[in-house]
Amino acid sequence: MLLTRVRLEEIEAAQLAPYAMRSSASRGRAYPEEEHPYRAAFQRDRDRILHTTAFRRLEYKTQVFVNYEGDHYRTRLTHTLEVAQIARTIARTLMLNQDLVEAIAMAHDLGHTPFGHTGETVLHTLMAGRGGFNHNTHGLRIVEKLEERYPGFPGLNLTWEVREGIVKHATEYDTPEANAYEPGLRATLEAQVINVADEIAYNTHDLDDGLRSGLIDERQLRGLGLWQEALAALGIRGDVLSHVDRNRVVRYLVNAEVSDVINASEVRLQEAAPDSVDAVRRLPHDLIGFSEGLGVKNRELKDLLFQCLYRHWRVMRVSEKSKRVLTSLFEAYLESPAQLPEEVQVRIGAEDDLERVVCDYMAGMTDRFALEEYRKMFDPGVRP
Repeated sequence: MLLTRVRLEEIEAAQLAPYAMRSSASRGRAYPEEEHPYRAAFQRDRDRILHTTAFRRLEYKTQVFVNYEGDHYRTRLTHTLEVAQIARTIARTLMLNQDLVEAIAMAHDLGHTPFGHTGETVLHTLMAGRGGFNHNTHGLRIVEKLEERYPGFPGLNLTWEVREGIVKHATEYDTPEANAYEPGLRATLEAQVINVADEIAYNTHDLDDGLRSGLIDERQLRGLGLWQEALAALGIRGDVLSHVDRNRVVRYLVNAEVSDVINASEVRLQEAAPDSVDAVRRLPHDLIGFSEGLGVKNRELKDLLFQCLYRHWRVMRVSEKSKRVLTSLFEAYLESPAQLPEEVQVRIGAEDDLERVVCDYMAGMTDRFALEEYRKMFDPGVRP
């Protein structure tokens, strides 16, 4: 017996919670397409995202450390995979649509620039008065327009729910601009799962990378609630941790945060008692999230990461370098658009103004491409 799309949709109808998004209930795609015989709509979206150029570029885009810092630090790609893994666990336990969760997870960072949030800040400043730059909005622009993979339509022609999940992605570092996607309503619970899975991943794994790099010292973590809780639960004593013990602590933290989200979200679901996706959308607040207690402990961890890692002199030095690189490239392209690749130049005027075309091109760069482009354009000893 084959597990066809129709059978998959029947399984969803029987097994998912009433407030979970079902593939068969999707609002569909901007351009009509025949359904796939054995893949449901959100599975198909996930696969399309996975095969994009933008997804592959995430391998060489900064999470915290630029790729030349070492091979073992997180990149936007490994971060994305970790978010997907965490999100699937939460979705499975809460009986939500895992395919929708995975599709949004795979796409949630597609719009990121080179050099992490510094790159986004630089492009937003350079595009002031010209629409600015927001990586959620740019991620949507990638899947709706910039990826060219199909003859019948621009972009990937993803379902409405995946596109909504991309543009409504919201964390402390992500601000939605969901004007065309019912901004006054909540996103699906599956999209809400991505918001919290993203926070779990970057909190715990940035801490791991900070310790691995030596930019954070275990002694700086004394008194940190989550850290002390983990050490006590694992029976670890002393200030300096072995490689194995550090991995044990990070694993404990991920598990503790995921478990907290599941339990706290289940309480909210029972209290709100939504009986449909529409009922979830009409609520005045999200249902997926941390308990109040863990939220306070996470705030403490975020503050420590900001002070000890994100504002570390080595990280700040790279941040300042990246500002100079991106600003110089942007100004050079505006002054002489002939330096842009021909396939980029043809978009000027025909599709967008020069500034937006340059912004799109630069947002798609990886860290190493941007650095190499800078050398080619400004170092007389490097061949163009």
